[in-house]
Amino acid sequence: MERKKKLTYKKAGVDINEGDRFVDLIGPLVKKTFRPEVMTDIGSFGALFRINNKKYKNPVLVSGTDGVGTKLKVAFLADRHDTVGIDLVAMCVNDILTSGAEPLFFLDYFATGKLKPEKAAEVVKGIAAGCMEAGCSLVGGETAEMPGFYAKGEYDLSGFAVGIVDKSGIIDGSGIKDGDAVIGIASSGLHSNGYSLVRKVFFDLKRMSVKKFLPALGCSLGEELLRPTRIYVKAFNALKNKVDIKGMAHITGGGIDGNLPRVFPKGVGAVIREGSWLVHPVFELIRTTGNVPDEDMKRTFNMGIGFMVIVDEKKKAKTLDILKRNGFSSYVIGRIEKGVEGVSYAKS
Repeated sequence: MERKKKLTYKKAGVDINEGDRFVDLIGPLVKKTFRPEVMTDIGSFGALFRINNKKYKNPVLVSGTDGVGTKLKVAFLADRHDTVGIDLVAMCVNDILTSGAEPLFFLDYFATGKLKPEKAAEVVKGIAAGCMEAGCSLVGGETAEMPGFYAKGEYDLSGFAVGIVDKSGIIDGSGIKDGDAVIGIASSGLHSNGYSLVRKVFFDLKRMSVKKFLPALGCSLGEELLRPTRIYVKAFNALKNKVDIKGMAHITGGGIDGNLPRVFPKGVGAVIREGSWLVHPVFELIRTTGNVPDEDMKRTFNMGIGFMVIVDEKKKAKTLDILKRNGFSSYVIGRIEKGVEGVSYAKS
């Protein structure tokens, strides 16, 4: 009789030993992010995190979730994986920051067809670096190995951030009024939005390599496209308690037009002065290389402004000074006006 071959989980495509090795690789990275409030170690079914009742009298939790999008495709092409984790954290914590929340902890979800521990550890290295920058703890995550579900060598990422703010300190835009100043804080470049258009322009239309050096950018295409999203927690921390912040916006997909109005009360809008800030060269390169209309550029990309703060007109100089002293380039890019609907543009 023919002996039947044994089918194991490993032969089916999932290697538990490699998963265990991955956990060993990331353990030291993760523990470096732990704040004193973390009560559990790596490997627990659920992460425990105590609330500091002395610091917050009436605490409100603020949560957010996001991914990195098709920017991951560039990481696959360049075979570089240490920056997309920073993007993942940034996209989540910058969102909850707009409510005035202090980021507390972060969880990630990493899914792939075949787990490569060293590659996955590079991703977590970036996540840990992002958490350190944001001041939050990487308290847990999930690693899913799903044979046949993803293309060879590819993976997907998502993240979840939880922050806290005192109820009295919630920033919701309700105090925004006619005459307030709109401050734009510089982005690091594309951040993590619009990469379906970016890839169409550079890789499909122009057939460029990620290794191609572009004089206009001063670096290779891959280096520019993988430049991580800027995290604005330190900018907010520098401003809070020094300036009355009336509203904040994280400029992601949809650009300024699609994100800034989310914080407006009824009856007011913003007039943004074109030419009032330094536009990163990568945006002009995309526009000219792909012949992308200006309207599409504005509705797709941050155009050099990654985060926006609305303050009283009398506080704009102080706001700019504080941000500059803390390493953030910023500009007065507009003004809140009564009767304006959403965002309109005017020449400087």
